Amino acid sequence: MRLRAGLLFASDSRTNAGVDHIATFRKMNVFEQPGERLITLLNAGNLATTQSVVSLLRQRAVGQGAHLMNLTSMYDVAELVGKTLKEVVARDSDGPGQLNQGVDFGANFIVGGQIRGEAPRIFHVYPQGNFIEATEDTPYLQIGESKYGKPIIDRVIDFDSSLAEATKCALISFDSTIRSNLSVGLPIDMLLYKTDSFAPAQPHRITREDPYFMKVSQGWGGGLKRVFEQLPDEDWFA
Repeated sequence: MRLRAGLLFASDSRTNAGVDHIATFRKMNVFEQPGERLITLLNAGNLATTQSVVSLLRQRAVGQGAHLMNLTSMYDVAELVGKTLKEVVARDSDGPGQLNQGVDFGANFIVGGQIRGEAPRIFHVYPQGNFIEATEDTPYLQIGESKYGKPIIDRVIDFDSSLAEATKCALISFDSTIRSNLSVGLPIDMLLYKTDSFAPAQPHRITREDPYFMKVSQGWGGGLKRVFEQLPDEDWFA
């Protein structure tokens, strides 16, 4: 989410290739230089592709040429992530046909942060390497399994929402998705960033035992039931 107050990044940690191949992997990666830039990547899709993209970006961040630590705008960062993603997909999908049959090498990234000299920005980078940017009218972006949690965010969040409200809404959105889809699961990694702070990143990992997550989950579920029970019955239904 990109809000007036700052940025919120959140990702689950479940990956699966069928019900017999479920594992936990962190889907949030941070590149930072405190006082100068914070860049956060969230990923969804083919695990081998996303790991290769992140590894290449980290490896090249200490070399010559344009990289995440010397680019001067978040637009350029999104463009570089898109080019690297296209590079990896082309490399891995260019083998013998029998090895690639039925394999989807695609992946999506959310790329966001702030570089000194410009405002915070967030982009959704598609498997083809192109991207869109969050705006004040649409201040959030989602990748992966989104249909169960999206309606909650649509009803609650706007550009002037506080980071506290955004945190609560994001957790409710995840809780609703986790209840309805086995491909999404705890723990959740969350990172909050205040506009123009350039403070060191402090990601927070939320497990099922997290007291705030439990309180929000139980409060939301109980509240929905109470509201539902208060709705009137239709007269014609006897």
